[in-house]
Amino acid sequence: MATKEQVFARHPCFGAARNRGRIHLPVCPVCNISCNFCVRSLNEDEDRPGVTAQVISPEEAVEVVRRGVELCPEISVAGIAGPGDTLATDHALETFRRIKKEFPGLLRCMSTNGLLLDERAEELQEVGIDTLTVTVNAVDPEIQKEICANVWYHGRRYTGIEGAQLLIENQLRGLERMAGAGVALKVNTVLIPGINDDHIEAVARTVGRLGVLRYNIILLIPQHKFAHIPAPCCEQIDGARRKAEPYVEVFRHCQHCRADAAGIPGKSDCSKQLYQKRLLQETFSHG
Repeated sequence: MATKEQVFARHPCFGAARNRGRIHLPVCPVCNISCNFCVRSLNEDEDRPGVTAQVISPEEAVEVVRRGVELCPEISVAGIAGPGDTLATDHALETFRRIKKEFPGLLRCMSTNGLLLDERAEELQEVGIDTLTVTVNAVDPEIQKEICANVWYHGRRYTGIEGAQLLIENQLRGLERMAGAGVALKVNTVLIPGINDDHIEAVARTVGRLGVLRYNIILLIPQHKFAHIPAPCCEQIDGARRKAEPYVEVFRHCQHCRADAAGIPGKSDCSKQLYQKRLLQETFSHG
């Protein structure tokens, strides 16, 4: 496992220099919660989380990394951030096992909603996760139930307060466990005006106490069931960051990456060469 100093020096989402790159591997096809702002999609055009040109297998992911580090030698992080949840299937863990074996020098980074984080913590340590991002949009079930409509957990669907409470408890328990294991942690919160904008301080205070190193406030993209809610303005974003800063270091350079992003954030992008060109080749090869 990488030290925190190594993470800070090499991971662009933890404050590394602007010449560090990452490659996202879209191996996760399904999610186990349904958030009212989330729309997962397979397309080549939208530039936002939850979108990829295609979902690939763990075996294909290794080939993508091989090609990616050739195209962009500055890549120092292999990450998995969707388009579904990384712990809802075994695809992400199997991918990291393969990456650890063939590319031991790359940081292994994973994002999750945290529903299964606590119970799969030992598996994450076994595959050598260096950095972990968990999306925590509320620590109050009354607020969370307005954000997340459904939680699917061990074959049962949970809604309302019951689902919200389950998700929050699992997220916080998992964060505490992974912090205790020495994994570098980041928490994302989607800033949703009128719903959790007055709750950011409570989230930051809670996760800061658990040992989270970076806190990233993500702007709501008005879509799906929250299409009627305007995106936060600059004043709202700055205000939320100021409320969070006393409790945890705030990350301010998020690029809202696709699930198949590759290259140096904000500087170079080789994802089209890795994924979209490959799609065309497969299409023509099948007539």
